[in-house]
Amino acid sequence: MIQLVDLNKYFEEKHVLKNINARFLPGVANLVIGASGGGKSVMVKTMVGLEKPSSGQVLFENQDFNNLEYEQQQVLRREIGMLFQGTALFDSLTVEQNVEFPLMMFSNMSKEERMDRVNLCLSRVNLVNANKKTPAEISGGMKKRVGIARAIALNIKYLFCDEPNSGLDPLTSRVIDTLLHDITKEFGITTIINSHDMKTVKDIGEHIVFVHQGQKWWEGDKNTIITDDNPEVEAFVYASSFMKEIRSQIQQKRSL
Repeated sequence: MIQLVDLNKYFEEKHVLKNINARFLPGVANLVIGASGGGKSVMVKTMVGLEKPSSGQVLFENQDFNNLEYEQQQVLRREIGMLFQGTALFDSLTVEQNVEFPLMMFSNMSKEERMDRVNLCLSRVNLVNANKKTPAEISGGMKKRVGIARAIALNIKYLFCDEPNSGLDPLTSRVIDTLLHDITKEFGITTIINSHDMKTVKDIGEHIVFVHQGQKWWEGDKNTIITDDNPEVEAFVYASSFMKEIRSQIQQKRSL
């Protein structure tokens, strides 16, 4: 579990995060949504330690990350996986070597043990016969799956995903959403997904935090967000043509 307690962040005089309190549970697809400039990206960066809070706490299993000694922080970092928006694969390495990289850096596994783990992770994301290919030889969706395999290689407890569907077609986006949801459930990972994609919200949003003007403006799930009458939530959600269609269908059913 990750918990935010009275989290504040200033950039000089600008108050970017304002007294945010939230809990993100394991085994749940936790989505952080909101308009650009609303504070959601800063919140996620603060959670992973890329930004230091001005005040407040980021608790990993009741441990305040920012009060840990450096060595303790490094141990915790090994339990955190990251899926970057652009996948951030090493172009000069093969798929196999990309997934092996964190194992080489942060584990004491033998080469044989590393290869067993690499193949297990690639199998879990449904990538077979791709070990020796380079990123240039695979599709955007396959790159995302390699990124997921690399993120879970170290038996992580926490997974942070930044716009995992960016640049993907609708069908591939759904595949990635399902994969993240299933891995979260299977391994009991605390997964935080920073997303603009309302289809992701509708498909896997078991817990949603809407950040607006630096505040936790709304909290709920994929069912309650559709019917909520909060003006700011409505404006964000129904800016999507997909969600407008969903709302129209709901209204039609109610009128019958």
